[in-house]
Amino acid sequence: MSAEDERPDLAAMLHPLVRELIAVELPILADHGVSMWGYSVLTALDGTPVRTQAALAEAIGADKTRIIATLDELQDAGLITRIPDPDDRRVRLLSITPKGTRIRRAVRSDIRTREDQLLSALPAADRRAFIRILRTLHERG
Repeated sequence: MSAEDERPDLAAMLHPLVRELIAVELPILADHGVSMWGYSVLTALDGTPVRTQAALAEAIGADKTRIIATLDELQDAGLITRIPDPDDRRVRLLSITPKGTRIRRAVRSDIRTREDQLLSALPAADRRAFIRILRTLHERG
């Protein structure tokens, strides 16, 4: 049996890293006054055309009825707008505000700084390869 056969499953190797990354992100999100779901919403809306609540929920993998509270919080904070669709008043159109864009970009910058610190244990070429591989797998899914 080869060493490759004896390695842990991918999920077993990735799970501790994911937990560590979430632990790094949570205080950053709290410092900026947004939740993980809130950040997901802002990321999905930043730089994209206006989305309906249903399309947004699908894009971020959330149940459309469960993100309502998150959307309320983001709207109350002035980070997104929700307006009735002129073609169907039952549908709400979402867009990110300039303040929401600033917050989303600040959160991403702070997260990237912490990610760089975590990845600094790897040689630069390995960091680039790791990110390239993750991006490829992410875009496939």
